[in-house]
Amino acid sequence: MRVGRVIGSVTLSSRLDDVPPGRFLIVQPEDAAALQAVGVPTAEPVVAYDELGAGLGARVGISEGREAAMPFHPRRVPFDVYCAALMDAVHVARVMQKGVARR
Repeated sequence: MRVGRVIGSVTLSSRLDDVPPGRFLIVQPEDAAALQAVGVPTAEPVVAYDELGAGLGARVGISEGREAAMPFHPRRVPFDVYCAALMDAVHVARVMQKGVARR
């Protein structure tokens, strides 16, 4: 799971009947530096399916790949990214590895 911030939404003119009701959000994944507000996100934004009701600017946890479709199992859905969690706060701790502090 990656953490990201909702930066927009996608409006569809039509959708497949097999797709459950929900929204598609544009999410900017954030690395540790961006989460600590000491850097800017470097990953490309992704489009995530959301049924939790995340709004613009919300911080979310996203699952990707096959795991993004697992909440709908055994039903087959065409999702590669799923909004799995709404986050109130994220705390990033330093980790000591081989005597060097890493973020």
